[in-house]
Amino acid sequence: MATIELTEETFGTTVEENGIVLVDFWAEWCGPCRQFAPTFTAASEKHPGVVFGKVDTEAEQRLSSAAGITSIPTLMGFRDGILVFSQPGALPPAALEQLVTAIEDLDMDDVRRRIAESEEGRSDTATSEAAPAE
Repeated sequence: MATIELTEETFGTTVEENGIVLVDFWAEWCGPCRQFAPTFTAASEKHPGVVFGKVDTEAEQRLSSAAGITSIPTLMGFRDGILVFSQPGALPPAALEQLVTAIEDLDMDDVRRRIAESEEGRSDTATSEAAPAE
């Protein structure tokens, strides 16, 4: 499968409605982005069950800002709508293959449990901080 362009309008539904989505945040003027593009495209052809999306940070500045992009290229990986990987910098082909495999192998029940525990811990902390001292 070829890479697809993602926009502010298509990003959310693409991430939510597909199992695994890898997103490359890039810009035309960025040398490392241009060097990484063939690696990203080649991986998309090897993994037809994975959605490979690209976000042009110049054209999609609000989306890039909302995603917290401060350096490009930045690669994000989503599984079942959950962000499971985010890292700036271009990956070599072997590292990108390892990333795809690692995301495929994730135990998503465990990921969801850890997220729930983390959120529970944060709400407990917020509750205890907001409680009046006796």
